[in-house]
Amino acid sequence: MSSKAKKCYSEYMGIKELLGLKKKKVDGLEVKLPDRAEIATSSTPRNDVVGEASVAGKDIKTEIAVPAVRVPKIRKNIKVRIDKAALKNLNLVIVAFSHVEREFFPTKDSYEAEVEVEERAAEVVERVKSLGIPVKALTGDQYFLTNLLVDKPDVVINLVDTLRGKDKLQTSVPAALELSNVLYTGAGMEGLVIGNNRNLTKRLLMAYGIPTPAFQFIRRVGTAVNEDLGLPLIVKLNESGGSVGIDNKAVKETIKDAQRKVNNMITTYKLPVIVEQFVDGPEITVVVFDDGTKKRVYMGQKVFRKKPDGKHFFTSFESYDDERAYTYKHVEEPLATKIQQLAVRAFTGLQHKDYAKFDVRVDDDTNIPYFTDSNPNTAFGPDMGLPMTEVLAMHGVSFDEVLAALLSKYARRLG
Repeated sequence: MSSKAKKCYSEYMGIKELLGLKKKKVDGLEVKLPDRAEIATSSTPRNDVVGEASVAGKDIKTEIAVPAVRVPKIRKNIKVRIDKAALKNLNLVIVAFSHVEREFFPTKDSYEAEVEVEERAAEVVERVKSLGIPVKALTGDQYFLTNLLVDKPDVVINLVDTLRGKDKLQTSVPAALELSNVLYTGAGMEGLVIGNNRNLTKRLLMAYGIPTPAFQFIRRVGTAVNEDLGLPLIVKLNESGGSVGIDNKAVKETIKDAQRKVNNMITTYKLPVIVEQFVDGPEITVVVFDDGTKKRVYMGQKVFRKKPDGKHFFTSFESYDDERAYTYKHVEEPLATKIQQLAVRAFTGLQHKDYAKFDVRVDDDTNIPYFTDSNPNTAFGPDMGLPMTEVLAMHGVSFDEVLAALLSKYARRLG
């Protein structure tokens, strides 16, 4: 990060107090969370809006009341809670997955990021069968609610990421399930609305006192990238996961190159973008899993084989096809405890449920962990190529154990 960005963000978050989980109060902040956040100081109100862009996380002093959160201590070799007796209460589990067709997606890359879900759903079905539980797969399409009412499942494992290629429509699935009074796994409507909007996610992270890189939200082609963000920068779609749009050349070293990337992505995907300060340093995958007794945190630090652009280590879309792109190693103390505390707060504040994945980058100079992305219903399945599954395995927790614990959590409600 640039020295300006580091200085202003430390002032903004009161970072020493934050990482000690103390409340920090600095004169003069009013935090609101409308479509565009308004930020004011004690003297002159300011509105960092350029055209259709808003800038956050820089050059301001704030007053943030960090909510008290119970955070479990890190403990080694803790197994998730599995209730074998409760699992016998389940008469039918449905695994719901996305209906994916090429015509739904603007690019081949965005299509390929989603098409694997059908195969993953079939793998989850087989693992549920191995628990001795009746199970079937169901496509998340226009007939989903009708089929749901016919099948009458006890629990739905929700793996639906998109409807007709649109992430924002995936809230229709929990809506249908709640309308039908059917238990389901993963985030609810509110959690998915937040999780599918990077702009909203980052503003909520800031409000909860969780470090996130300085950023700018841009809706329209031609809106100027704010130079105060510093360099380097990375441009991301405001919606969509799976590193869509983040290629090997995603990190931009000049404002001109970042501007070109902004205009190209908005034109190609017809979606707003986030321009974010790129944090040079370790990249950490953080998984939070709530088994009904505790929110358990597992994490792994990525060890990259090479720098995609020759300058920076990061996860690009191309890396998904390279099994040797990176490996994981354990995160050392005291950093692990700092991240664990923040992850539990983020999980709660962003309305996540059951499980979620966070991407964290740790600044090389300050050792501050910045939360860059949140995935409330991250890819769930037994394949060791999935980040959640791989990180849990590092800590001695298998996918079958997670699956049994997740279903136990809901089966207990049926007893």
